[in-house]
Amino acid sequence: MAEAQLQQFLEKVRALQAFVALSEADPALRQALRDCNHHHQVVSLAQSRGFEIGRRWGEQENPTAGDDNLLAGSCPAAGTEETRLLLEAPGLRLERIHSCDFANPDHFWYDQEEHEWVLLLRGSATLRFADEPEARQMTAGDSLWIRAHRAHRLERTDPAPGSVWLALFSKAACAD
Repeated sequence: MAEAQLQQFLEKVRALQAFVALSEADPALRQALRDCNHHHQVVSLAQSRGFEIGRRWGEQENPTAGDDNLLAGSCPAAGTEETRLLLEAPGLRLERIHSCDFANPDHFWYDQEEHEWVLLLRGSATLRFADEPEARQMTAGDSLWIRAHRAHRLERTDPAPGSVWLALFSKAACAD
């Protein structure tokens, strides 16, 4: 581990320890933590008290590489997604999707003509399939195959810096 990474890690641990100590001394903060439903609410609550605990291991604040870096670029406005076409060939399309605090409307379901393979490059998300009782929690590095016409919806993505996806769409029949 490089010294800079070690210092970043130790600073996050110190911030977490101080936030825990404050929550143990402040009943209102402890209740606010109990009321949190997911990681990002905890991170926002900590930020409101002056603690920065949200950056993940190895995550740069703002990658500065050019268009070839899939993680570079500014976050879209909260509640939106931006899609960039990376590659297109007959029956095949590759897209980069950057979601920021995004969710599909409550009764909306995707019903796509194409098969889709998605890889979550950064952030986290909650994805629901109409034929499954529980939503799927996804984190960076998770991928999945969605066959054509399988109803699904996005229930949540990360707030800034957002969730970054790689999505490969295919018209070719593939085994599930």
